[in-house]
Amino acid sequence: MSVLSAVPFLKPVHLRSPRSSPGGQRRHTLPASEFRCLSPEDAVSVFEIEREAFISVSGDCPLHLDEIRHFLNLCPELSLGWFEEGRLVAFIIGSLWDQERLSQAALTLHRPQGSAVHIHVLAVHGGCRQQGKGSILMWRYLQYLRGLPAARRALLMCQGFLVPFYQKCGFRALGPCAVTVGDMAFVEMEHAVRGHAFMRRNSGC
Repeated sequence: MSVLSAVPFLKPVHLRSPRSSPGGQRRHTLPASEFRCLSPEDAVSVFEIEREAFISVSGDCPLHLDEIRHFLNLCPELSLGWFEEGRLVAFIIGSLWDQERLSQAALTLHRPQGSAVHIHVLAVHGGCRQQGKGSILMWRYLQYLRGLPAARRALLMCQGFLVPFYQKCGFRALGPCAVTVGDMAFVEMEHAVRGHAFMRRNSGC
């Protein structure tokens, strides 16, 4: 389950203009919706969403709170959070990996010279599920990765029942993953990432 000096794709993206007062003056309100890299200060909110999403399904979380802080300190540019009215509703956390396939070490390491982005976790707040947010966030994340010179492909591991979801997001199954967690087995999946920026008109990415 290398820090860039500038991340132009991840400037806050507002999906709705700020409300204006009757006199035409803008009121100071939080953006309706924005996407941005996560920071260590977001770790608790991330963990709360992750814990609610995974504990009931698998009994454990892909990342524990100290591991979330670890990756958000080492490689925040490989994370993406979706905020609505300033509140985190979905997120992805990744790190770089330097081998063809994932191994047990990939669960805790960030390899700055790697060209594969290991997606550790994608989770959506319980009150926002069944709205397509997971697919939208993954699409944005993959478009963002296309703007990172180091990224050549994205890797993830998931349980079998999630394979169709990730296939719809463009991933292909590589077969059983070498990583195990307790008695759980996983399928490893891959998505090719082009090494140049790709933007869809008006995508906001």
